[in-house]
Amino acid sequence: QVELVESGGGLVQPGGSLRLACVASGSIFSRLVMGWYRQDPGKQRELVAVSTDGGITNDADFVKGRFTISRDTIKRTVYLQMNNLKPEDTAVYYCNAFDIRVRPRIDYWGQGTQVTVSS
Repeated sequence: QVELVESGGGLVQPGGSLRLACVASGSIFSRLVMGWYRQDPGKQRELVAVSTDGGITNDADFVKGRFTISRDTIKRTVYLQMNNLKPEDTAVYYCNAFDIRVRPRIDYWGQGTQVTVSS
């Protein structure tokens, strides 16, 4: 069982920045593939960025050059640095994790944190 606790959402003006954090517990952190997803009401949840312990990252096209995912093994935390935020980035952001060695895959989710970009 993996527990994920997110923090860092809020209200920011267009062009501003926020950093989301997600602390993971309950599993060997190095085995966790961790990522961020977001969801607007009425829309499907979409991948924002994902990170492995080996340093492999993958970002959605709509955040390239603006968002950066990183992880701190000692703090068991994954971060999402969001710069140059746009109104269309407004959504609930969810932390996701799965153990790369467990089959079938089991996804774990945080409770979500609201990000609102508005002037």
